[in-house]
Amino acid sequence: MQPQPAVARGAPRVLATAGHCRTVRHAAVHANTRAGAMTPLWLALHFPRFALEIFEPSGGPDDLPAACVQQHVVVCANEAAEAAGIYAGMRLSSALGLVPDLASHEREPARETDAHFRLACWAGGFSPHVSLSGFDGPDTLLVEIGGCLRLFDGLENLCALIRQGAIEQGYSPCLGLAPTPLAAEWLARGGEEGAAGQAGLRDQLGRLPVGVLGLKQRERDTLAALGIEHLGGLFALPSSGLARRFGTRLPLQLAQALGEVPDLRLPFAFPEHFEQKLELPAKVSVSAMLLFAARRLLASLSGWLATRASGINECTLVMLHEDLPPSNLLLSFAGATRDLSRMERVLRERLANWTLPEAVTDLRLEARDAVVIAGSTAGLFAQAGAHELEPVIERLRARLGKEAVHGLALNADHRPEMATRPLTQDQAGGKTQGQGKTNSPGPARPLWLLPRPRRLRQHAGKLWHQGAELQRLTGAERIESGWWNHIAGDVDADDAINEEGKPGSTVDDFADVRRDYYVAVNDAGEWLWIFNDGRQWWLHGVFA
Repeated sequence: MQPQPAVARGAPRVLATAGHCRTVRHAAVHANTRAGAMTPLWLALHFPRFALEIFEPSGGPDDLPAACVQQHVVVCANEAAEAAGIYAGMRLSSALGLVPDLASHEREPARETDAHFRLACWAGGFSPHVSLSGFDGPDTLLVEIGGCLRLFDGLENLCALIRQGAIEQGYSPCLGLAPTPLAAEWLARGGEEGAAGQAGLRDQLGRLPVGVLGLKQRERDTLAALGIEHLGGLFALPSSGLARRFGTRLPLQLAQALGEVPDLRLPFAFPEHFEQKLELPAKVSVSAMLLFAARRLLASLSGWLATRASGINECTLVMLHEDLPPSNLLLSFAGATRDLSRMERVLRERLANWTLPEAVTDLRLEARDAVVIAGSTAGLFAQAGAHELEPVIERLRARLGKEAVHGLALNADHRPEMATRPLTQDQAGGKTQGQGKTNSPGPARPLWLLPRPRRLRQHAGKLWHQGAELQRLTGAERIESGWWNHIAGDVDADDAINEEGKPGSTVDDFADVRRDYYVAVNDAGEWLWIFNDGRQWWLHGVFA
């Protein structure tokens, strides 16, 4: 993994807070959703409380006052702390005077960089065009979504999915939409979440404060002396005059935001192999409490797989301890997938049955072998596909164990006991040798075969099972096979059982068998598969 440049030390100049971002308005960009339209549209996700949310996720109804500090100065605070009067730039001593039990966390730029890397991978699940931006380091995520609107059923649904995905990971984003990446970033920083079309872009940007530019203190003082508080005042000035006072960078940014000059950005480089680590804010001794932190890693993995049009059959969650070797939790899936909900369900089931040998300090998620997932065509009437069975298989394996659930394959053998064999997960993914044809018609076969045939009771020339008389519905089907196995034709009486489940008479084992099979029904309507071996009548299977 190649991390992005570390965030430099210094309190960020935050203009928008997650609690004051306005509602998205989509009317101005509906032209992007019309058929054939490929107008560029950038979505910016700015995280004003990001430095704190890597320690304490936002969104809980019972959040206690907390703040992130750097050199004894508050960098950002959560809603509970802001409600108590704490704000960015306040001295920590003053903040503690207002809230004595304030939870403070020292800022860690390296952890912020890793978290932004995970978010960029997650954003790959919506668009392959992702970029990181920021004043002193990456604090804003830029995603080009103009070509993805139809895939996600329109702009409104796509924005809701992205917002909800960020919130579920414990972040509180401010969104900005614009036809240029820089304009989208400024809108997000200014708390203006309205979607700006190219026609009204200058007017909407003009209402933003100049603080969204990230200027140095000397430049901000100059603008204040000129009486310029909003970008509209800068748009009214000639570019040559701005260049003389502030250098060429400021007029270039203004032109790039308006789309007058191309904004060439370095795209985010998705790693070739996925292996990401997450340092926990505190030691965790209960396995179920690891789910939230691990979900951030799984979300990143899901987005990374989407950029490669791939999926995984398994991945490993490595739990690191202080004094013991790492614990490896294998997550296996019934088929290649990148569906976050499926991966999370399997993880939840596995953690519920997992006992930690020691408290966990860090998590690491590894996915070694990604396989390409072929595209699928949706049914005209939204028919359910066979892949919907895979989550059920994964949940059963997570609860019962990998060996408890397996597939079945046909053998080229007429004997019912030898006609099928179990398949492992790897074998079930493709065709194996010896697999017989499944499309040839033949006599009815029950899905449920008894482990050992049960002897049926005969009385007055009639067959009885569990006190009920049996009526044969079909004629005899002769099965005579297995002479080549050279295994004794009979087994001990202890190996056969009667209808009460106790040892009964003998029945030919899986060798040279000679049986006449019938379909029978009892008074309760159960359809049974019975046979006669020339000596006794036996119950061998039950039809569903």
